[in-house]
Amino acid sequence: MRNSRQTAATGSRRPRAEQRKGRAKARAAGRPSAADEHAAHRRQLLRQMLLIRRFEERCVELYSAATIRGFVHLYIGEEAVAVGVGQALDSGDAMVSTYREHGHALARGMPADAVMAEMYGKATGSSRGRGGSMHLFDLERRFYGGNAIVGGGLPLAAGLALASRMRGEERVTCCFFGDGAFAEGEFHETANLAALWGLPLLLVCENNLYAMGTALTREHAQTDLAMRAASYGMPAWAVDGMDVLAVEDSARRAVASIRSGNGPHFLEARTYRFRAHSMYDPDRYRSKEEIEQWKTRDPLTGLAGRLQAEGQLDDRALERLERDVAEEVDRAVRAAESAPEEPVENLMRFVTSAGEGVS
Repeated sequence: MRNSRQTAATGSRRPRAEQRKGRAKARAAGRPSAADEHAAHRRQLLRQMLLIRRFEERCVELYSAATIRGFVHLYIGEEAVAVGVGQALDSGDAMVSTYREHGHALARGMPADAVMAEMYGKATGSSRGRGGSMHLFDLERRFYGGNAIVGGGLPLAAGLALASRMRGEERVTCCFFGDGAFAEGEFHETANLAALWGLPLLLVCENNLYAMGTALTREHAQTDLAMRAASYGMPAWAVDGMDVLAVEDSARRAVASIRSGNGPHFLEARTYRFRAHSMYDPDRYRSKEEIEQWKTRDPLTGLAGRLQAEGQLDDRALERLERDVAEEVDRAVRAAESAPEEPVENLMRFVTSAGEGVS
């Protein structure tokens, strides 16, 4: 198997002189060079991860002030997985998420103001304020939401993939879940049927080493989850989930193979959440030293450092990215604060399929 880090960084291996020559030729032709496009793409990956991080950091502030309530599960530290996988998916593909879903939703292209309004429980939220943090949904972007049940999204994803195959559509369904869900019956049933029926399904296990407060080694006798997934007869491999370029490369290879009719694929993204399981969690099951050690592999600073080292990002450009993201988050908060509550008379809407206004 090719080294995904090397594959993702192909452009950086070209001699600087050759890159400059390519840029000059492209400028003369009035178009961006391949090297310029490559650098712009990497900067966009960084921006997406920054948006997820700053959005969630603001959510921490708002939750602590009791401005937003309910359950909140943060994705901080895992941004490279959602952003990297998202690059491999087309607009017609489907995405199924977990209750730790803000990053997936934003990476899928859901507007930050719709996500923030949902956090506030406002009518302009992606689920009209009825779902909150764990139940984001966007039919237009084929984002089939979060799921409060561990592993609950897996059978739904298999159904979406089966529907695509029966309709003759060249669509892929991507399903995110954690290492805790790997121990649930839903995973094994879904993996078996997906392989048996050759479904166009990408299973992405975000292995952050803890199922709530239970360490991977206390839950699984065999901790190589990719190897276990391969036993169902599907291609499966692990990828460094703290490296967005490696994740993107692995996801693109998997999705291309699925589109070619090779059935389901499994990616084990080995990652880590820097925050507790939820805002209610005292986080006493792991040491501060362990957390700090993982923070040295922060996906944001890792990519920013690579871009700076390769001359694709300077301090001013990074400051512009941070400022642009901060303004987007500020706009989302202002929009959520000024958005209306759903009227009480709409309480029974969307409760049953026959309800008025259901589409």
